[in-house]
Amino acid sequence: MKMKIIFVLLSIGLFFQLTAQDETQGATKFQQLYQELPTPSSYRNAAGAPGHEYWQQRADYNMKIAIDDDKQQIHGEEVITYYNNSPDELNYLWVQLDQNVRAKDSDTYKTKADRIENKMSFKQMKSKWHNDFDGGFKITEVSDKKGLQLNYTINKTMMRIDLKSPLKPKDKISFNIKWWYNINDGGNYGGRSGYEFFHIEKNYMYHVAQFYPRMCAYNETDGWQNKQFLGRGEFTLSFGDYTVEITAPEDHTVGATGELQNPNEVLTKKQIERLEKSKTAENPIMIISESEAREIEKNKKPGKKTWVFKAKNVRDFGFCSSRKFIWDAQGVQLGDRTVMAMSYYPKEGNPLWEKYSTRAVVHTLNVYSKYTFDYPYPTAISTHANFTGMEYPMICFNFGRPRPDGSYSERLKYRMIGVIIHEVGHNFFPMIVNSDERQWTWMDEGLNTFVQYLTECEWERDFPHRRGPAKNIVDYMGGDKKNIVPIMSNSESLLQFGNNAYAKPATALNILRETVMGRELFDYAFKEYANRWKFKHPSPADFFRTMEDASGVDLDWFWRGWFYTTDHVDISIDDVKCYKLNSHDPQNEMIIQKKWADNKHKGISDFRNNEEKQVEQTLMEKFPQLRDKYNDRDKYRVTEKDIQLGEIYLNKLSEEERKLIADNHNYYEIHFSNIGGLVMPIILEMKYIDGSSEIIKWPAEIWKMHTDKISKVFVSKKEIKEIVLDPFLETADTDRNNNYFPAKTEPTKFEMFQRNYNY
Repeated sequence: MKMKIIFVLLSIGLFFQLTAQDETQGATKFQQLYQELPTPSSYRNAAGAPGHEYWQQRADYNMKIAIDDDKQQIHGEEVITYYNNSPDELNYLWVQLDQNVRAKDSDTYKTKADRIENKMSFKQMKSKWHNDFDGGFKITEVSDKKGLQLNYTINKTMMRIDLKSPLKPKDKISFNIKWWYNINDGGNYGGRSGYEFFHIEKNYMYHVAQFYPRMCAYNETDGWQNKQFLGRGEFTLSFGDYTVEITAPEDHTVGATGELQNPNEVLTKKQIERLEKSKTAENPIMIISESEAREIEKNKKPGKKTWVFKAKNVRDFGFCSSRKFIWDAQGVQLGDRTVMAMSYYPKEGNPLWEKYSTRAVVHTLNVYSKYTFDYPYPTAISTHANFTGMEYPMICFNFGRPRPDGSYSERLKYRMIGVIIHEVGHNFFPMIVNSDERQWTWMDEGLNTFVQYLTECEWERDFPHRRGPAKNIVDYMGGDKKNIVPIMSNSESLLQFGNNAYAKPATALNILRETVMGRELFDYAFKEYANRWKFKHPSPADFFRTMEDASGVDLDWFWRGWFYTTDHVDISIDDVKCYKLNSHDPQNEMIIQKKWADNKHKGISDFRNNEEKQVEQTLMEKFPQLRDKYNDRDKYRVTEKDIQLGEIYLNKLSEEERKLIADNHNYYEIHFSNIGGLVMPIILEMKYIDGSSEIIKWPAEIWKMHTDKISKVFVSKKEIKEIVLDPFLETADTDRNNNYFPAKTEPTKFEMFQRNYNY
């Protein structure tokens, strides 16, 4: 396909964008998000920042926890001190009982659709239909600080505590809860926390979370966030201070949220010395080596030991405990503070974990701090739980186990590094920038996955990213819309959870950074959001508004398309026409016209008759005397009159106008269609006949008046050989076959296979 060349006189400075569609489409896609976002208030202002009357609740916990290593149970008692910083009187308090998701009568089991497969394992059958495990909380006491019983009502995964008198604004209340529950077998049946049993040594490894009744969040947007926990939408919690005593078997090593308060009682002198040395080490230091861990797990000791941890201004608490743990640590200097990066893992995790885990923690703290704020907590722990990847303040549980012989694939290595970066990164989103996970999964998973991508880029060039690059989400974006819902959907209602809550928002932010806003504006605004809302509770509107407020870029069209719709990107180059100014130099014009006429495609008949000489001689060629006299005239001949008329025209022009004609520009009128519906910037690579090329970018607002078809004029002194739309695959365009002019088709790979015939 060749570009059509049209010679026409163009009025100087007059170019029209051709349009042929209803302008209301553009008004809809580019209208401001006034209807979708809540009205700004004194609590959350129009700039996306906390307002002058912003408030949030607080809950402090003092807990005593015991691990029963014989029965695999947790026994606990706690004193919760709840501070009512709201302007409201509270007649009751709501407490989360997340372990009730594993109660026998849990709605999680009842609401999960399933089916019978032709082939099913015993493990599948047991987990679906023969699971008699009862992992729900057994509440044995709820009382006030005097020990008097409080009335309470358990509604599945929520417990309402009725107060004897209303809790007034700026007042606080302390109350006690005692409970126990059976720890789930995470090693066989998964879960966010649980235990793994190692048959050879008959040892357990515990990763414990959601293990205590904890306060629901209360705020001005939702009141009590007491939406039931069904297993997917995670947790919404208030900040507070924790003091937690964990009683474990004598030979267990315990890692937890917070700082260890009694190292002299639970660690050896050598371990304490190694910990001190690790604070300034350039590489991870072994606190408990593999050989030492092997000895500990072989020779079980009787008795119990209590570890005491304190954590300030955290929203949750998690811990790990086992006699199998290898333990290494390294200090990270952030400003004038030293943060301890640490890893706990069994010998089954080596050599992979010893080589990479703590290094990944250190790297994550450094890169995330650069893009947000310096990590404020004293420790960051990665611990090996091969059945999950899950995050809590200062500690996270990560998978990644080599084969029994210690070997591992490249894929496993990078997945382990990726999950450690991701879970440690959750310290920032949502453990510090404390969004509502029960409602908006994307606000923690999507933002965190985006910064994970930036961190992976700084780990290694060509890191095999799962999520982040636009090209990785093309299949999802162009998929069946019946299986896709907008990002702005409740966590329990998401389809294709990983793509929706992780990949799409992370990709959207990467496109904002690289294509729409540019790195400088994006990075400044993103950092502003993180700092405005650290140790606070942001909403989606706060994020959207802050990104616009701090950058000066109107992004409502972007939030609307990417977050509120299921539209996708598919922009097509429909046609390209080339225009040139009439030079009014008759000789030059005739040369150009003759050249074009000589280069025109001839029909197949003309080609065979003339080029292949299948008509050897025409009648006129045989008898040239029959030609009429006018046939001898050269239609490309230029007369004196032609020259005179051209000179008269040119003499009337200004010097600037004559120069414009002399420059002999090419005017390319390029026509586009927006097939996918999602408006995006247009990025073109212009490849010229002389072998050079350049990148042209037009902002998304080019679609503001007409969102399905537009045209744009591009002016160049050079002749274009080829145009490529989205050359760097940065917009997640789902159909590359309409991204070229002249058109070409991108190849799709297919494979041969051998069919076995059994007769």
